[in-house]
Amino acid sequence: MKATIKPVAVRADSDASSIAAAVGSLFRSTLVVASIAVGSVAALPEIARADEGGVSFWIPGFFGSLAAVPGQPGWSVTEIYYHDSVSASGNVALAKAIEIGQIPGSLNGTVNANVNANVNFGFVAATYVFATPVLGGQASASLLAAYGNNSSSLAGSFAGTVTGPAGNSFPLFLSNNINSSLTAFGDLVPQFALKWNSGVNNYMTYVTADLPAGAYQSTRLANLGIGHWAVDAGGGYTYFDPKTGHEFSAVLGFTYNFVNPATQYQNGVDMHLDWGASQFLTKQWQVGLVGYVYQEVGCDSGSGDRVGCFQSRVLGVGPQVGYIFPIGDKLQGYLNLKGYGEFDAANRPSGWNVWLTFNLSPAAATPPTSSRPMFTK
Repeated sequence: MKATIKPVAVRADSDASSIAAAVGSLFRSTLVVASIAVGSVAALPEIARADEGGVSFWIPGFFGSLAAVPGQPGWSVTEIYYHDSVSASGNVALAKAIEIGQIPGSLNGTVNANVNANVNFGFVAATYVFATPVLGGQASASLLAAYGNNSSSLAGSFAGTVTGPAGNSFPLFLSNNINSSLTAFGDLVPQFALKWNSGVNNYMTYVTADLPAGAYQSTRLANLGIGHWAVDAGGGYTYFDPKTGHEFSAVLGFTYNFVNPATQYQNGVDMHLDWGASQFLTKQWQVGLVGYVYQEVGCDSGSGDRVGCFQSRVLGVGPQVGYIFPIGDKLQGYLNLKGYGEFDAANRPSGWNVWLTFNLSPAAATPPTSSRPMFTK
């Protein structure tokens, strides 16, 4: 794709990404229902997601089915294999080249370049669900860590004129072919959530953050951390009827990004909506759809911003299937496979991604003889 280069005309968020996890399993005497909504909040490589250079802190798909359903008190552990394959051209490739210092931000001309990334990541999240109610709801605390590989490439040509410090312009032509691969740890992602249940209606609120402890270098194409602090908060709703097995969930959140000290670049505020709809066919099997909407609603800023208000957008949708099984008398296992195909992307790499999740959590107690279902996580 060929794009026109204009100084302070291209813009996107910073690095990476992330993934924090939310897990829900719902039990009833005649029906066992389980589902895991997992998301990431930090640790995915920089090129895979948007704002600075087309990369965001929030990874769309963070939450999914039964996201707001309270869990069973105690410890649970979630392991996730995540694969992401994305590409972009035009302004996104230009923004990435400027970000890593391959071309000057004052270049005015045309770009014919492509950027690609393939990500394979393993995430581990430990969650503790408190038995004592907080504000009438159920509190939980999680910590996510990640380790994996990011392989990225940037290839193409940049041609135009550059304006010097004295205001003089001179021609410039660059041809780049960069390959970058990194295997290391990503950022740490803590999360705190509150959930409430009222019959078939479930509500939640959460706050999470990025602790920039992962591998990051501002001049490197492939990174595993975002290089700056970020805070994300939001709320969600889940409708679940255990009699019919019908379920629908939606979680809306916003990310505030702090200045990246290595680049003096600050991403704008990001909005994200994750949703999931499913049907439980038996006590163990669940099928359905998942999707997300991601939109950067604020402009990037900072003295290091040389591409302007480059607002990112992407939509995704795909299938999911889940399977729950007992492990002894006190534990249960849950497997979930979901995938997203992305479309309607703007100023952001796009493609497809797959999540394979295994959750180990306390099994639900035998439900009492009332209409209120028991929950486990």
